Amino acid sequence: METITRTEEMLLLAACRLGDDAYGADIRAEIEAVTGRRYSVGGVYVLLYRLVRMGLRVSVEGAPRAKGWGLPRRRYRVTSAVFAALRAARDLHEAMWARLPELAWKRLGLSLSGLGLSR
Repeated sequence: METITRTEEMLLLAACRLGDDAYGADIRAEIEAVTGRRYSVGGVYVLLYRLVRMGLRVSVEGAPRAKGWGLPRRRYRVTSAVFAALRAARDLHEAMWARLPELAWKRLGLSLSGLGLSR
């Protein structure tokens, strides 16, 4: 399985929180609300399409827009592969954090026990 980026991880977590049939705009609004950062529409959709190609999302064409203009909205459904990718990403992050030297933990003001990690 291909490793997902941190931003892709945030998109997938937002989609999981929103549930099946989330629209890209909903996913974008969710990560903006949590991070306090602005994400371009194009940037979000490029990553969503990449996730679809990786088999991590199922894109379903929605109903036509009102007044008959514009492309139909696409809904994104969470697949079982999404949960596997998120577990793999979390395991990778925990492994990297666990490998920090103790001095780095002290400088960060953190403890291994606080994160449920051990050496």
